Amino acid sequence: MKKILSVLLAVTLCASMCLTGCQKSAKSGKDSKDSGTEKELVDVKLNEVAHSIFYAPQYVAIEEGYFTKEGIRLECVTGFGADKTMTAVLSGDADIGFMGAEASVYAYQEGANDAVVNFAQLTQRAGNFLVARKEMPDFKWSDLKDKDILGGRAGGMPEMVFEYILKQNGLDPQKDMNIDQSIDFGSTAAAFSGGQGDFTVEFEPSATALEKEGAGYVVASCGVDSGYVPYTAYSAKKSFMEKNPEIVQGFVNALQKGMDYVNTHTAEEIAKIIKPQFKENDLDTITTIVKRYKDQDTWKDNLIFEKDSFELLQDILDSAGELKARVAYSDLVITDYAETAAK
Repeated sequence: MKKILSVLLAVTLCASMCLTGCQKSAKSGKDSKDSGTEKELVDVKLNEVAHSIFYAPQYVAIEEGYFTKEGIRLECVTGFGADKTMTAVLSGDADIGFMGAEASVYAYQEGANDAVVNFAQLTQRAGNFLVARKEMPDFKWSDLKDKDILGGRAGGMPEMVFEYILKQNGLDPQKDMNIDQSIDFGSTAAAFSGGQGDFTVEFEPSATALEKEGAGYVVASCGVDSGYVPYTAYSAKKSFMEKNPEIVQGFVNALQKGMDYVNTHTAEEIAKIIKPQFKENDLDTITTIVKRYKDQDTWKDNLIFEKDSFELLQDILDSAGELKARVAYSDLVITDYAETAAK
């Protein structure tokens, strides 16, 4: 997503493609979970880039009722791609977007009048894994030379981080291998299982599902080999935050409680909490995935989007040839809400 006009033209498509993902709303306009007085709930619509165990703190916050305790009745839909999630935010179809922060940079560079500003960072590692057709205990990134790889959308965070890793290991993504970027987000695992590609770059639960099927094996973690990167963040139009500071603060407070939970509980405990969000997966699979993410230090202690992280994001965009000019940190990041929640 790099052109505002194309983004806005996609609004109608977004409405039809966004399916309910993480919704767990109160039955009425009041919070009946707390004893004592009932609290009026405010409706907030969140569009998440994908519905993934990678975002466990958010689902803990939903399942534990942290949003309703903050006076928020959250409706969550899945955008299936940062371009579609940004479309929903720009069009007003969503109040808050959850996606890679690169989308806010693209929109800003194309002249968005009402900038979409990042106010909370959730993950600090990439969430995708390299999957091979056979076990490769001694895998090296140079093993990808001259191979066919199922990759991600050009300009999207998964693909850019993958290419960033390749370059860090002395490989040229355009010359040293063939990266297929033509397959829709979420469909690469099925294509790989069907025989396409020598390797595929997958999020969970697809990576673990391929392993369980015997169709593939995780041989490397993009999150480990890329280092700390600001992979996903929450954002909203500047005008929305100016009109609704209490709502944004309550939203971030709930997320911080979810973050605190995942950082102080075991993978087994987290998996049991978020299981209702992933009915298609058994508890053992969810636990395995949560442990894999915990072991690579995926989640931050707080939600503060630091300046160094934003500059690293722009370094990655620049390396991928997707950055027209660097954007000031203060133009696209606000930390007040996250700092308050972290106290």
